[in-house]
Amino acid sequence: MTKSELIAQLAMENPHLRQQDVEAIVATIFEEITAALSRGDRVELRGFGAFSVKRRDPRQGRNPRTGETVAVSAKGVPFFKPGKELREIVNGGPPQSKPAAQKRAPAASGGQGAGPGAVPGAASGKPQRLGAG
Repeated sequence: MTKSELIAQLAMENPHLRQQDVEAIVATIFEEITAALSRGDRVELRGFGAFSVKRRDPRQGRNPRTGETVAVSAKGVPFFKPGKELREIVNGGPPQSKPAAQKRAPAASGGQGAGPGAVPGAASGKPQRLGAG
């Protein structure tokens, strides 16, 4: 699949988004991954895999045409390690389904329960997870 095929597929699956918006989204994702790797950062996409940069030490190489020894300088090489779910899907296994997020039941507090919109566990002083998960 090429980048343009990816954009076309995403646009088809998301008719509420304009083609130009899908192109901008895909370009932004690739730019951010590229920028992170150029800084030497690791990019991890859970279930898909992780991008990182492997360092290659300087070495002596050979010109295949002349056989002459040439110095090859140190360099970074992009590296991708697939995640467990991706490996399983590629190898014909079923995609690993994640259990549905279980909602925490409000604690019995003798009639002094939290009102509507309260965050469960907030009064306990425990750190809260924010977001979709």
